[in-house]
Amino acid sequence: MEATRRRAQQRGKGKTSERIEQTSQWGRAWEVDWLSLIGVISLLCFAPFIVFYFVMACDQYECSITQPLLELYRGEATLLSIWARTSFLTWTAAKIYTAWVSFQVRFVANMRKLKQFLPGYVGGVQDGARTPAGLINKYEINGLQCWLITHALWFANAHYFHWFSPTIIFDNWIPLMWCCNILGYTVSTFAFIKAYLFPTNAEDCKFTGNIFYNYMMGIEFNPRIGKWFDFKLFFNGRPGIVAWTLINLSYMAKQQELYGHVTNSMILVNVLQAIYVLDFFWNEAWYLKTIDICHDHFGWYLGWGDCVWLPYLYTLQGLYLVYHPVQLSNYHAVAVLLLGLIGYYIFRSTNHQKDLFRRTDGSCSIWGRKPTYIECSYRSADGGVHRSKLLTSGFWGVSRHFNYTGDLMGSLAYCAACGFGHILPYFYIVYMTILLVHRCVRDEHRCSSKYGKDWKRYTDAVPYRLIPGVF
Repeated sequence: MEATRRRAQQRGKGKTSERIEQTSQWGRAWEVDWLSLIGVISLLCFAPFIVFYFVMACDQYECSITQPLLELYRGEATLLSIWARTSFLTWTAAKIYTAWVSFQVRFVANMRKLKQFLPGYVGGVQDGARTPAGLINKYEINGLQCWLITHALWFANAHYFHWFSPTIIFDNWIPLMWCCNILGYTVSTFAFIKAYLFPTNAEDCKFTGNIFYNYMMGIEFNPRIGKWFDFKLFFNGRPGIVAWTLINLSYMAKQQELYGHVTNSMILVNVLQAIYVLDFFWNEAWYLKTIDICHDHFGWYLGWGDCVWLPYLYTLQGLYLVYHPVQLSNYHAVAVLLLGLIGYYIFRSTNHQKDLFRRTDGSCSIWGRKPTYIECSYRSADGGVHRSKLLTSGFWGVSRHFNYTGDLMGSLAYCAACGFGHILPYFYIVYMTILLVHRCVRDEHRCSSKYGKDWKRYTDAVPYRLIPGVF
């Protein structure tokens, strides 16, 4: 498999074996063994089914994830009967989704003109991290403005214009799911074909020789159309994440419509998840340094995942609370709020420490002291030797991914806000645990390949990955 991968890269890119070897040690570093291939095919087959199953369970079975299986087992239902009761694509949903995505695309395209009218503009043009080929891409950072204007229009409509019902997203939730899938598969397939026929930067493409792996994990590192429309930044940060809080607001409006009031649990979910989303956009320039932008290639994993998986499974708590409104006791509500806020504080403070350390090249104070670090060197595919510093102070001296620990605390708070009556709202913390543990392993595999012996020095200095004393 390794030989096949190298031959495919040589044919597609005309690079020497030395450069191919350098590239394989940076960026997406995983090799396609049989276990990886089985995992890839399983995700391609079952991830869309998982999304459908959860949405169908709420629509037809009051959010019970066991009742459909029991009915199938007892012969009380069939796959065809369940499918027949499912809403399908409608023209209304298609128009809503087309208008939504078009609005986001137009907003990104015109922000360079609009920003002169926005006081306190945050963002502008920012440099991304160095790519495996040694390039530094530029990004137009305008997510915060996009989120603010989108939500201002949402509230203006809800309270003044009344162009559409605030429950419009919930009312068309399943038909919209088919629209999201169409876009997810379309953009993933386009990116796959584009990588072969007209890549944005051929030197940053990575072929494995396996079509399933290439399709899922992506070939191009930074596919773009024109100078500013970057696939990774747009699909990671526009239709899905901007919509996240709108979806929750639609759930809240539906709860008000059905029961005449909004529960404190629904308010907690809206507030805690809105803090996370706003943090994402306020620190969008920092996001350019994360694993999604710095290391992941753009394929089905990001394309379909951002269009379908994120908006449908990250909002399960609000969907559940429409069907099962939960009014928490004061003690329970305060405990959930504190858990979410403490988790957010750890998440943000940990990331801030690394960002401060990078911006000042270590000339800063962390927890009142001069930071300690491990100095490393690495080689990019263009043959250049670069130096980097790995922070071992503050939260980064507690564990190597303590920001993920804070993220998991926040994720648990979203779930705990729904009480303990059903297991469905807790899918999110299970998924996030698997995702972030896997990211720990992926990131460290990549860093070990990139830094070599220097990485061993770092892991000796900071022995725990996620939870001190445990993992």
